[in-house]
Amino acid sequence: MAKTRAGREWLKGPEPWTRRMLAGDLAIGSVAVLLGLGVEELDRGSGLRMLVSAAVVMALTLLRRRLPAATLVAGAALGAFLPGTVLVTTVLGWSAGRRIIGVGRAGAAFTLAFFASVGLGVVHEWSQMRPLLVVIFTTLMFLATTVIPGLASRYWSQRRTLLSALQERNGQLLRERAMVAGQARLRERQRIAQDMHDSLGHQLALISVHTGALEVDPHLTDRQLEAVGVLRQASVAAMHELREVVGILRDGVEAPLPGEEAAQPAARGVAGIAGVVEAARGAGTDVRLTASGEPRPLAAACDHAAYRVVQEALTNAYKHAPGAPITVELRYEDDSLVVEIANGPAAGPGVGGLVSGGQGLTGLRERARLVGGMVHAGAVDGGGFRVAGVLPYGAEPAGAADVADDFGQQAQAQGLRGVPPMDWSVVDRELSVPGRTRTGGFALGCGIAFAAVVLLVIVVGAGVAFLVGSMDDSVIDRTEFEAAQVGAAEQAVRDRLPSSGGFLVEGAAEKGPPRPEGSQCTARLARDQPGALGTDLVFRFCFKDGKLVDKQAYEVKQ
Repeated sequence: MAKTRAGREWLKGPEPWTRRMLAGDLAIGSVAVLLGLGVEELDRGSGLRMLVSAAVVMALTLLRRRLPAATLVAGAALGAFLPGTVLVTTVLGWSAGRRIIGVGRAGAAFTLAFFASVGLGVVHEWSQMRPLLVVIFTTLMFLATTVIPGLASRYWSQRRTLLSALQERNGQLLRERAMVAGQARLRERQRIAQDMHDSLGHQLALISVHTGALEVDPHLTDRQLEAVGVLRQASVAAMHELREVVGILRDGVEAPLPGEEAAQPAARGVAGIAGVVEAARGAGTDVRLTASGEPRPLAAACDHAAYRVVQEALTNAYKHAPGAPITVELRYEDDSLVVEIANGPAAGPGVGGLVSGGQGLTGLRERARLVGGMVHAGAVDGGGFRVAGVLPYGAEPAGAADVADDFGQQAQAQGLRGVPPMDWSVVDRELSVPGRTRTGGFALGCGIAFAAVVLLVIVVGAGVAFLVGSMDDSVIDRTEFEAAQVGAAEQAVRDRLPSSGGFLVEGAAEKGPPRPEGSQCTARLARDQPGALGTDLVFRFCFKDGKLVDKQAYEVKQ
């Protein structure tokens, strides 16, 4: 069992051989087998040879992924002895063009396959055909069925490799650009956090120290001591909040310092909203909190933003609509948390003299934008006011979606995840030619032109050879025509004629004088033709009952 598994792993090679790929290989092998059996039938092959051809075709098809060069050479060599394997070389050439790494190795494999095909073809057909015709025909077949599919496959594979390399490098550049931008933002946030800590922290510490000293002053009244205590608690709470903000600016998350968890106020997140609402109720404000949907955890920045939206909206309601009922609603949607704070019309005049920077709602909108959300605020029917924030469960750093790649497209995170690292050494070997210089393009163009000229010469040579062969099979001298006597044996006359008439005299036997009834006629061209263009001199021989019964010489207009 272990050996079978090991053999299967070796057979499929470095590529992941899925069931779909195996089914595809079996389908390709089956089609090649059927076509090969048809070729064997035309060649009148025996049943044993058909069976061997089918087995060889299927084996080569399954092994082509693991041994692309070896199967290519084997298929080209076996084609000379097993005609049923000729067509599978197209599949082998396509596979070898894709999978053989390196121009030199691919060229060596195809060259070896070519010489194996031509050499063994000449050896096999030596006694039946002329070697030159075998070489020309085999060369043309190899170019058409093996080289052209191999070149097309190699071009297609190199194009895919180049596109994958460009995509990977583009993704790497995008990641590096995002990393540099993130580092720059982090450094700027750390600088802002340090400035806040050094300036505001110092001032709040002085306030806390002075209010602490006033709390023990015996000359203050109880009312004054109570007010000083409130100030001191406010300064301590402000210091804690400043420390949280500094931590967010530095690290991007809320992280209380070690040993200070117990001294921290309620969590500045969704969990702390209930505490804010309770504090508002304790101050005499009618506030109701409702929640709907299944609670889901939020990223730290989103969690903090939700808390700040509620806090700022409640503060605005205190200042501008004192005494109005307030509702706080948390809705957990499928993809985001909706925080909505609405209040009715003011029950009395607003509180005057309050310090306000006028930037509260603007800051909320910016805070929500930084985590990929949004905040809407505006008046409602009946004189009330509503603040609604939509915050995603997972925060995406602002600006990440605004970085354009080198093609003017937006960076798609899903396209960059789960992609295995590119093997740049293989890509470089595949896309480059060793020893290439500035004249490499000219040399490559000359090589392609030379190959085209060679192919043209081969085609022209094949045509000339075929024409010469047809001429030899179609032409006789007048002396041979006159030497044939009516009444002579058919076999004796045919032995003196060329083996076949060829395409040059096709149909010429029907264009002359009427044939003797029941006879079979064959025609040949005269070696010495008349001077008139478009007219051929034809010698016709008609046979019946094994004897020459008629011979004619006449001119045929082409």
